[in-house]
Amino acid sequence: MSDNIESTLTETRHFAPSAEFTENARLKPADLEALHQKAEADYEGFWCDLAREKIDWQTEFTQGLDESKAPHYQWFADGRMNVSYNCIDRHLEVRGNKTAIVFEAENGDTRHLTYRDLYNEVGKLANALKGMGVVKGDRVIIYMPMNAEAVIAMQACARIGAIHSVVFGGFSADALRDRVVDSGSKVVITADGGERGGKVVGLKANVDKALDSNPGDVEKVVVCKRAGNDVTMHADRDVWWEDAVDGESVDCEPEWVEAEHPLFLLYTSGSTGKPKGIQHSSAGYLLGAIVTNEWVFDLQGDDVYWCTADVGWITGHTYVAYGPLAVGATQVVYEGTPTVPDAGRWWKMCQDHGVTVFYTAPTAIRALMKAGPDLPKQYDLSKLRLLGTVGEPINPEAWMWYYTTVGEERCPIVDTWWQTETGANMIAPIPGATTLVPGSCTQALPGIAADVVDEDGKSLGADEGGYLVIKKPWPHMLRTVWGDDQRYKDTYWPKFGGKYYLAGDSARRDSEGNFWIMGRIDDVLNVSGHRMGTMEVESALVAHKAVAEAAVVGRPHDVKGEAIVAFVILQGDRLTGDEAEEMVKELRNWVADQIGPIAKPDDIRFADGLPKTRSGKIMRRLLRSIAKGEEITSDTSTLENEAVIPQLQGKA
Repeated sequence: MSDNIESTLTETRHFAPSAEFTENARLKPADLEALHQKAEADYEGFWCDLAREKIDWQTEFTQGLDESKAPHYQWFADGRMNVSYNCIDRHLEVRGNKTAIVFEAENGDTRHLTYRDLYNEVGKLANALKGMGVVKGDRVIIYMPMNAEAVIAMQACARIGAIHSVVFGGFSADALRDRVVDSGSKVVITADGGERGGKVVGLKANVDKALDSNPGDVEKVVVCKRAGNDVTMHADRDVWWEDAVDGESVDCEPEWVEAEHPLFLLYTSGSTGKPKGIQHSSAGYLLGAIVTNEWVFDLQGDDVYWCTADVGWITGHTYVAYGPLAVGATQVVYEGTPTVPDAGRWWKMCQDHGVTVFYTAPTAIRALMKAGPDLPKQYDLSKLRLLGTVGEPINPEAWMWYYTTVGEERCPIVDTWWQTETGANMIAPIPGATTLVPGSCTQALPGIAADVVDEDGKSLGADEGGYLVIKKPWPHMLRTVWGDDQRYKDTYWPKFGGKYYLAGDSARRDSEGNFWIMGRIDDVLNVSGHRMGTMEVESALVAHKAVAEAAVVGRPHDVKGEAIVAFVILQGDRLTGDEAEEMVKELRNWVADQIGPIAKPDDIRFADGLPKTRSGKIMRRLLRSIAKGEEITSDTSTLENEAVIPQLQGKA
């Protein structure tokens, strides 16, 4: 038996960019080919030339790639720059009055900030932080709702060389405490509360609870007035944002930092143990943010860009807080859910703000699909010209719905593969040059040496599933795990003699060289000696007209090794009794037809929703516990809807 992962999912539909899109795109087919050739001929020089072209340096670097401490690679190490300067100051002369951020609250209130406004607000908060004793290298926790102040706080930290760590506002007090303590943060920036789903989330109350149990090194808590809920202010420690910045100058000289100076820590959950603090550099990270916003999202001067991600995740860092600002774009920032007051909210916002480039997650797309195909058609989406997806593989049927119903068969879709650890898009289409295939993230970007290999590190042939690896260091890669270099090595460089970055995803390449992500390595099913990615079974289920969303996990089986358990959300109401039994039979046969009898789920359960965090991420470890019949003992307070758990357990 081969140890490689088997792939049976096929897709033959192809969509080339229109002549009109290609004509107006930043990168045309010849441009893309030239970039690939340059990267192939002189890999280090390729990235060095881009760094000189795209970043404004205070002291230009003379060193390119330093591999002497591999796998702790460094780029442009003797250069000095400032990320906030590159996102704000360098635009002031030409586009100081251009709108940088259009903020919309869930209640419909809107606010516009120009690049000059951002400069002023960032400068005042940066000076206030300096007044609190925050200096270069100090850590600052940001625990905010998804509003303009969250971006301002991140930029203010970058301006003075402080290392920020943004904690998603949906995380519990315990999760916050762990990050405060591990990072050794001196200051916490938060808000009284955040508005989501018509309710107020008490952020300041969570900060108090976290610090009461372990204050760590925290000296000050800055509180933004957002939701107007009652909070307790602790004397000598807590200060209102408006009081902190009152009287501060708008001018704050940037702290010119080394290229390798840590810009931020972002904690990501590990399969075991405490969360990992992913550490990113300043210059290399910014370079990745800039080139991918230009290449993949084709951002141009008149675009209105909207990435729906929260700044608590890496997507909200690279494609909200830093990348769009570094290229001088106008972007939409939204605090709230996509279904308030109804599932047309996002499409109304696209209409009202004239959004041209829209980037969201497949989870959200599938949830909006369930609302029906007619809803997007009630809004004028004619200004949309490019769509994107991020966070997980998008199944072909969701891709087609997005393409036809939202994009009206006019907008290319950039299906992007990347990770918190990679810093920016790694495998993705170039919209003016790449032929799209529904469900595939297509090909690696210029300068990214991606491959699919077997257990021995040997490159695999077409449609052979294996390990997704990156064979050469790239500028925007993570530098280490904060405070734990060994964990960094053990997690990301454990195989292949430590020469290749192990992404943790299984993948294959088709005969055209397109990459297909098959799921996490630990989400591989081993059924009767056949290794299958969960994503392929999920895609088969979602291709059925009755299914809106599906998640698949394995559970131990005495005979087959693993049994396949599918959790299914139907387009209509949840079925029970005889109707449910009939649908189970139909779906099992459907999967057998789509993939083969070996992939038929042993158990199919219906629910009103999947266990997702408020960011839309499915908690698969929770599903694995449910499939095994284990008691749920982990914290479920971050779930968007805890009521689905008894349904998934078969208790409701």
